[in-house]
Amino acid sequence: IIFKEIQKLDPLSIAYQTLSDIQELLGNDKDALKSYKNYTAIKDSVFSHEKDKKLTQALMQYEFDKKEESVKAEQERKDAVADRTRNLQYVAIGAFLLLGLFLLYGISQKEKAKTKIEKAYIDLKSTQSQLIQSEKMASLGELTAGIAHEIQNPLNFVNNFSEVNTELIDELQHELMSGKIVDAIAISNDIKDNEQKINYHGKRADSIVKGMLQHSRRSNGIKEPTDINALADEYLRLAYHGLRAKDKSFNATMVTDYDASIGMINIIPQDLGRVILNLITNAFYAVSDKKKSILATPQPPEGGVVYEPTVSVATKLLTPPSGGRRVEITVRDNGNGISQKLMDKIFQPFFTTKPTGEGTGLGLSMSYDIVTKGHGGELIVESKEGEYAEFKIILPV
Repeated sequence: IIFKEIQKLDPLSIAYQTLSDIQELLGNDKDALKSYKNYTAIKDSVFSHEKDKKLTQALMQYEFDKKEESVKAEQERKDAVADRTRNLQYVAIGAFLLLGLFLLYGISQKEKAKTKIEKAYIDLKSTQSQLIQSEKMASLGELTAGIAHEIQNPLNFVNNFSEVNTELIDELQHELMSGKIVDAIAISNDIKDNEQKINYHGKRADSIVKGMLQHSRRSNGIKEPTDINALADEYLRLAYHGLRAKDKSFNATMVTDYDASIGMINIIPQDLGRVILNLITNAFYAVSDKKKSILATPQPPEGGVVYEPTVSVATKLLTPPSGGRRVEITVRDNGNGISQKLMDKIFQPFFTTKPTGEGTGLGLSMSYDIVTKGHGGELIVESKEGEYAEFKIILPV
């Protein structure tokens, strides 16, 4: 609107200027001055509008620039916030991806570790089985000579009585041919007695061989009715003759006390037989070692006590008032005993007090597992250093 007004006023001011010039040329100075004043007034008005216009434009431009800068600053702020948000999102996504990778790596490593542990467990079980079998075969090797000796005794009886019976049969035939019926009957009775002895010693040899095979083969883990007294006595003799085969000078007194009222009990004979054999073998080793140490020292003064190696094996049926019958098998020796500092270690795997090469340290450890885990029983040791050691197997029946 202002611009339009200025456009109207500008030609008018030019007209007054022209008129003032003409009047001045005509000599009408008064009219010329008046026209010039009108020209000046209009011109001032135009300039005033121009100034207002420029000022307004300047103010408008300032406000526009200010608004534009504010909008620009706000946009920059928003862009900065958006950039930060986007960067945080990228960081979060990256962190989640990294966490996911770590989790995947952890799961992968866990699976690998699990596989390794499972393989190690399988290998351990296999190694344990091999060690048990090796221990059994090692003890069987030590008993080989004793087993041969034990078999030889009944075989000698069988052979001797067979030869005697052959001679008696000849005599019997002679008496029958002579008509001496009474003498023939007496001879036949002798033959019958000898046949019973042959049968007894044959079964004795058979039981020794069966025991040897039973000890050498892998356990089937099945419990079966077993004569614990016969089992203990069998391994007592085998252990003794096994040690005698290695050391001809060794002698020991064997004391037995078997409770006949026990009868047959359900056990795994291969496993429990190995435990009894191990305890008896250790007992013989202990008394033998003590005997050697005594012989290596100066002779005791006259009237001193003479050491006699003794190993005792006993069985007993326990019937506590609270109920629940149990069988107790005791193996005791009068060797050097076990020191208190070793009492807590004797059932640990690979722990042995024997010199290198004479013990694996597996015997008592496996014996403990067989009694406690395999039969639900207890294996207890009592000892007094320098005097005795006593192991008790207590089984529920």
